[in-house]
Amino acid sequence: MNDQARASRGDAQLAWRGVARLGEELRRGQLSASELLSHCLERIERLDPELNSFVVVLAEPARAQASRSEARLGAGEGGPLEGVPIAIKDNRQLAGVPVTQGSFSVPSGPAPLDSEVVGRLRRAGAVLIGKTTLPEFAAIPVTESRRLGITRNPWSLAHTPGGSSGGSAAAVASGLVPAAQGNDAAGSLRIPGSCCGLFALKPSRGRISLGPNGGDGLGGLATDGFLTRSVADSALLLDVVSGPCLGDHYSLPTSRLPFSAAAASAPPRLRVAWTIVPPIEVAVHPACQEAVAVTAELLEKLGHLVEPVAPHWQTEHLEADFRIVWAAAIRASVLQITASGGDPIRVEPHIRALAELGQRVEAAAYLLARERLQLFWRAIAGLWDTYDVVLTPTLAQPPLAIGELLEGSDRDPLAPFDRSDRFSPFSPLANISGQPAAQLPLHSLAGLPIGVQLIGRPRGELTLIQLSAQLEEASGWLQQRPPLS
Repeated sequence: MNDQARASRGDAQLAWRGVARLGEELRRGQLSASELLSHCLERIERLDPELNSFVVVLAEPARAQASRSEARLGAGEGGPLEGVPIAIKDNRQLAGVPVTQGSFSVPSGPAPLDSEVVGRLRRAGAVLIGKTTLPEFAAIPVTESRRLGITRNPWSLAHTPGGSSGGSAAAVASGLVPAAQGNDAAGSLRIPGSCCGLFALKPSRGRISLGPNGGDGLGGLATDGFLTRSVADSALLLDVVSGPCLGDHYSLPTSRLPFSAAAASAPPRLRVAWTIVPPIEVAVHPACQEAVAVTAELLEKLGHLVEPVAPHWQTEHLEADFRIVWAAAIRASVLQITASGGDPIRVEPHIRALAELGQRVEAAAYLLARERLQLFWRAIAGLWDTYDVVLTPTLAQPPLAIGELLEGSDRDPLAPFDRSDRFSPFSPLANISGQPAAQLPLHSLAGLPIGVQLIGRPRGELTLIQLSAQLEEASGWLQQRPPLS
């Protein structure tokens, strides 16, 4: 029986086993890399027309990679991800494949080399199966663009999978791939993780290199990461890709303990603060509040010291300052595209409006906004002197309906960014501070996932991973399956 036949006959649970378990089965010879790849390709062909999570599926290159993985595994060699299919978000370079950034304005042509995070996955033996969708320039928290179309949520095709790593989230949540890479500058891993019922960890600033061609245009807000079903899978992937690269503006030393080891060990008794107060004045949906309350009760049952807090983090300038930095970054993206031969006229109207706002920002005003954001972090940092972890909603609202965020943008092109602030006010906190933050799929409303966020101390991924793994086991979230799977 050939691989395609075996894949279509398939083990119905194969797609849900995750990176760590699949890697073990591949090393033991219980599964071949080609069979696993065929299984994923068959599911993509069958399910992705409804989801639209992939920009491109690299079937033939992936088959060649799987064949090489089989040879290495047969020789008793191979890396920690040998033969495991992983998808890449289409704002990172994969050598030989174009990068669209979700925009018609981007010039065509293959990427000359891998981004550092992609190269580390490749060297660890991952089979790079394709590239996933995002909104234009990863600028909004839904995955809808003129170039790539609408990406849908496998829990409800009428709702968004979130953004900007929405294609990666939809692909993992529906079992098309065991894991997918994404990135997060204002919640773009945690937002789709919440919408799609996945675990997502935004690592500390400097934990994962943005090299070799990525600079610091977002002022330290952005980092790469992954969307997975299990904590152990994210921990393993973080072990593979973390560490500095020559020229990094921010970098952290190697963790004192492998992240995978943390996922397999129980946390000590922790001091956990919880709040439903958003950093800007917006309403928080009752289901998002309830998710925090239920999680706080579970943490108490697990033996942790859990206390409500009312942090004084609503400040006059926070929303405006973040908008200034965001607008300047989008303006910089348009300038880069123009310099590389792209067509800025083809930028979508709401993105063009934000870029025009960035063009009007004086350099001194930009620096002042950056400084006030840093001072904001200094003002609230003491909370983590008292507590190990702070629990919040991941989002202030359940997953939005398709088209809801962009509605009316023809009349007011900046309206989607105001709606974005109301949808995801909690997630930018950890981007401003550079702290690690985890999204946990611990609640639901009418069949749609509702997540909670754990914000750890600076460089505190080990504690977050330990606590997240404990909550995963106690809650049983790994048993959840969306209707489209």
